[in-house]
Amino acid sequence: MTPTFRLHKVLTMKEKEKEKALSEYEEAVRRFEQAAEALYNLLKEKEKCEAERDEQLQTGLSIGAIRHMLQYIGNLQRAIDHYQLIVMQAREQMQRRQQRLTELNIEVKKYEKMRERVQQWIEQREKEVESRFLDELAVQRFARQGEL
Repeated sequence: MTPTFRLHKVLTMKEKEKEKALSEYEEAVRRFEQAAEALYNLLKEKEKCEAERDEQLQTGLSIGAIRHMLQYIGNLQRAIDHYQLIVMQAREQMQRRQQRLTELNIEVKKYEKMRERVQQWIEQREKEVESRFLDELAVQRFARQGEL
């Protein structure tokens, strides 16, 4: 007869919560990486455009082309500002999910530790019962030998 851990259902529930939190964290990381990559690409594009603008200004450029280039760079800057906000929000969400995952990991470890202690206690009790049984057998055997 193997006794069961009384809090087994709670442990199972906590493990499922932890798995869900892990998948939510992984999704938050993925969104953060996508937003950061988009921001990086925009920054790279802006840097390239500014370098191209500086090069063209050295060689000479019409006012219309300069205006068009500045408008394009301005649009890139607005997109960069927008993506910086998105990246910041994604980072905060990722950090919240990571904190939740850490908390759930700690809870699961507590329940696992309790289960381990209960198992050790059960094993110790079984050894004590076995020891008492063997002691009783030894006493009975000794008593029988004394009768002979």
